[in-house]
Parts: sequence; structure tokens; C-alpha cells
Amino acid sequence: MKIAILPGDGIGPEITAQAVKVLNALNEKFELESADVGGAGYAAHGHPLPQQTLALAKAADAVLFGAVGDYQYDKLERALRPEQAILGLRKELGLFANLRPAILYPELAGASTLKPEVVSGLDILIIRELTGDIYFGKPRGVRTCPDGPFLGEREGFDTMRYAEGEIRRIAHVAFQAARKRGNRVTSVDKANVLETFQFWRDIVTDVHQEYQDVELEHMYVDNAAMQLVRAPKKFDVIVTGNMFGDILSDAAAMLTGSIGMLPSASLDANNKGLYEPSHGSAPDIAGKGVANPLATILSAAMMLRFSLGKTEQADRIETAVKKVLAQGLRTADIFEEGTTRVGTEQMGDAVVNALA
Repeated sequence: MKIAILPGDGIGPEITAQAVKVLNALNEKFELESADVGGAGYAAHGHPLPQQTLALAKAADAVLFGAVGDYQYDKLERALRPEQAILGLRKELGLFANLRPAILYPELAGASTLKPEVVSGLDILIIRELTGDIYFGKPRGVRTCPDGPFLGEREGFDTMRYAEGEIRRIAHVAFQAARKRGNRVTSVDKANVLETFQFWRDIVTDVHQEYQDVELEHMYVDNAAMQLVRAPKKFDVIVTGNMFGDILSDAAAMLTGSIGMLPSASLDANNKGLYEPSHGSAPDIAGKGVANPLATILSAAMMLRFSLGKTEQADRIETAVKKVLAQGLRTADIFEEGTTRVGTEQMGDAVVNALA
């Protein structure tokens, strides 16, 4: 089984190295091959998604991704910025379903921003449509305003679009996931304002006819954001569009104590996937050895489960992470009084030791 390792920028190489260490400790016959991506890709090859990197990602059975982005590249034209690498990979690999579990480990209840009685036992799965919506819709750009009170001024514009097939396939993913969990789906939209999301609501409702054993609830995104911090445990599976999913999944991450604990999987129609932590490249702490590698290690576990068919090995990694937290080891982002602060490498070593 071939795994493409794309460390990227900032803390990406540090946290990815720990996940690779854990994969190697499983003693499985994985073929691991690394390549430059993001700012590292631009620096080495003049493009954030070099052709050789894309070719490797397409040839691999799965992709383990670090993070991209660095302040030094902010003035590049948009097509050459590091973030275009992940957008390009999603598009080229057909990765339309983003799965982000938000689980609060009992040991981290005190690290959450919410009261323990509100958030203890949290287990949410956010399913975000990944290749449509305003992020990819065209036309887009900057033009002269053609109408309205600012006629003739420059304006920026993007287009929100969803095809019926895009909505249907992500709805199927959500309902099928719910059948393996609590049998409840909350579809998040803005149907009261946006035609695109009234269409979304109509299609999700239609797909639901095939899943009558699953409870379906529709919720406006502003209310969903409020409910995530008011009563997060009422949710089971949340399915939503690209932009809303981007925002809500980061909000849910803080319920778990830190975004450094939140893994993710981006899957195609055949469950080939790209796996990455939900956090960014954090260039301000890069090279300091303080980043939390657990989201990346847990992303590797998701990779084993969803794309490589290694459920037992995935369980081993997740159990090892629980053991490490039970031992009181914490990186800076989840540190509390009475626990032991460790660095990136020490946390990776602890997970490897717990695997034994």
C-alpha cells in the first residue's frame, strides 16, 4: 500500500513526522513517499502543487497531508499561494466528502471552552461538501460594478453554485454515516436567504426518502452555530456545504479542547482519501517543537480505517492516543495544571510507546 506523505509548510513537517513514526511502529508493509507541497512546493518547483507531487498523490492509495501556508507567500498572485495546493488536490482527486469527527476525550473536558456538563461525552461527525459552493463557483473576480448605488466602482464577486448531483452524493454519505452512529442527520443551510440552499434543502429532503430509518432535521447555519456552543451534544451527524462546513468544523474543534485534536478525512467516491489535521500551518510556532501532533496521528488512523482497510491498526492508534492522554501528557494547547507538558516529538514518542 502506497502512501503519499505531503508535509507542507510551517508545523506541517513536524507533525507529519510524528504520524509517520507511528505508522512505522505498526510494522505494516507501507510504501511511504514524500513530496513538496504548498509554500515548499513553490520554493522548490515554482508552484504550490508541482506536477510530480500531483502525480504521486494520484498514484498513491492514500495521502497524508500536513498543512500549507506561510506569511512570506501572502503577496504572490492567488494561483501561486500555498493554499491553492490543497484546493487543487481536492479538485484533481475528486475529494468531495470531508469528514471531521469532533470528539471530546474525558481527560480533556477541562480544556474545552464550555462547561464540562455541557460538553462531556461530545461525539459529533461533521460532513462537509468539499468541491462545490462559493469556493469553486464561477464566474468570480474583480470587475466594475454594473448596477446599484455603487455603479462604476470596483467590486469583488464570487458565485455560489451547487449541482443536484453534488448535493445528492454528499447527502448519501451523511445518511449512511448516521446509520453507523446515532441515526440522526442535521442538514445545515441558509434556505431562508439563499436560493442555492433552498435547492440544497429540497434535494437533501428527497434523498432522505431512501433513509426513513434516519431522523432528518434542517437547521439554518446561524442557529447551528449557536446550538454548537449552547447544546452541542444534540447533534450526531451534521451535513452542510463547503463554506458553512469550513466555519462550523473549526468552531466544533474548540469544543474538544483544541483544534490540535481534530483529524479529518477527504474522500472520493471510492473512499480513496487525503487525510490531514483540521488546523493550519501555524508558522508562528514552526520549528519550536511545541505543536500538537495528535490531530495528524488521528488522521493517520482515519486513513487506515477508511482508505486502507486496516481497522485493527486504526483502533490501536486511537487506543494509544487515549492511553497517552490518560497518562497526563499534554502539549501546550491542551495543557492544564496537574498535567505534564511535552513537546511535539515527545508526544509522538509517547504514542509509539503506548502502541506496545
